[in-house]
Amino acid sequence: MARVVVDVMLKPEILDPQGQAIARKLPQMGFEGVTGVRQGKRFEVELEGPADEAALEQVRKIAETLLANPVIENFEVFVE
Repeated sequence: MARVVVDVMLKPEILDPQGQAIARKLPQMGFEGVTGVRQGKRFEVELEGPADEAALEQVRKIAETLLANPVIENFEVFVE
């Protein structure tokens, strides 16, 4: 059994109001020196068998069609 991780983040040119709200709140909570925060999603996909190239390609297709919105989000697939 293999675990493949899909990290999904908004594209850099897309505004991230949740990340901005967190960044504004941090100094009020005593956390200094943080210049920016971006919010994202992490999916862990468990596969039968090894995480070979065919399995990774299948997870990439899952990410493209279901887990991420390719218009506004980028994603990265990797084996954990």
